[in-house]
Amino acid sequence: MRKVLFAINISLDGCFDHTFAAPDAELMRYFTELMQETGVIVYGRKTYELMVPFWPEMAKSKNGSPEDVAFAEAMTPIPKIVLSRTLETAGARIVREDPEGLLKELKQQAGKIIAFSSTSLLPQMLNAGLIDELRLVVHPVLVGDGKHLFEGVSLKTTFSLKATKIFQSGVIALHYRKNE
Repeated sequence: MRKVLFAINISLDGCFDHTFAAPDAELMRYFTELMQETGVIVYGRKTYELMVPFWPEMAKSKNGSPEDVAFAEAMTPIPKIVLSRTLETAGARIVREDPEGLLKELKQQAGKIIAFSSTSLLPQMLNAGLIDELRLVVHPVLVGDGKHLFEGVSLKTTFSLKATKIFQSGVIALHYRKNE
């Protein structure tokens, strides 16, 4: 059975926003390795529109740092699914209903990790027990205000720490696996 992984950059106080930190070369290599383990990416609409077409265009143009281009080249060919009720067209399969059913179906298929990337649907997927692994990349900054990652999670789920990676920048990647 495939695992569903959720990975994100967060602040010390649990806020997420792509503007509070810029990944350096070492962190980009970490995310590139994660993409190499990924068989399909399931995006929410907002994250999809943030990631695509930016990274595929970089993969094509090679206009970026070597680490950014390597990430773009690793991420671009991975099949993508977008969970959206409003998106009309995308360079990916659009699923408009039953995101839980979709993840259950994907988990039953053979293949590499399923990368789930929707902060708005994360509480629903955690409450449904569908997130198997968390990769929280914690940046040494307090944001103070903004959206907190686990708002709306109502079901207690316990995870075990499987690995940590400390980067020279002070960023720490925490790898958790759900307890069965």
